[in-house]
Amino acid sequence: MDQRFRRGTIKDVPGLRELGLMAYGQHRPAMNEANWNKLRGFLSEPDTYTDLMNTAVCFVCETGARIVGMAFLVRKGHPTDMFEAHWSYVRMVGVDPEYAGRGIAKRLTTMCLDHARQTGERFVALHTSEFMDAARHIYEGFGFKVVRSLTRYDKQYWIYLLDLDNEQHDRL
Repeated sequence: MDQRFRRGTIKDVPGLRELGLMAYGQHRPAMNEANWNKLRGFLSEPDTYTDLMNTAVCFVCETGARIVGMAFLVRKGHPTDMFEAHWSYVRMVGVDPEYAGRGIAKRLTTMCLDHARQTGERFVALHTSEFMDAARHIYEGFGFKVVRSLTRYDKQYWIYLLDLDNEQHDRL
């Protein structure tokens, strides 16, 4: 079936929630039960996606009426414990496992980076973990560099940063 990429809207929240649980659910075996329950609670909460819509641009991939991929680009000025105020950052890149390996995550990341360039962002950050090898490979291919490591959900995570003014990358 054809894939269509577009900007997400608030009407997409139910589909985003369903996708979040499915996409990140594949990592459940890598987590202990308490940490999986914590992550599942975050992914299950509709406010997670509604709140992101208020600070981010959402990009989705759909087949028919079903969302099979998502990514959010949060504009600078929304610092967290992981991201500095002068960084924009990519959140919640997720792809339905049934559609893995089709370039969806790479295309969604490209859309985030293109939007960051178009809106004058200089830095784009993101985080990923030890159990997301495919994601790390994609981000490193864009030229993202590790700037910090941390522990979350009892797993190793890394903060990656891309300086759009000085990027040198090979788009795989």
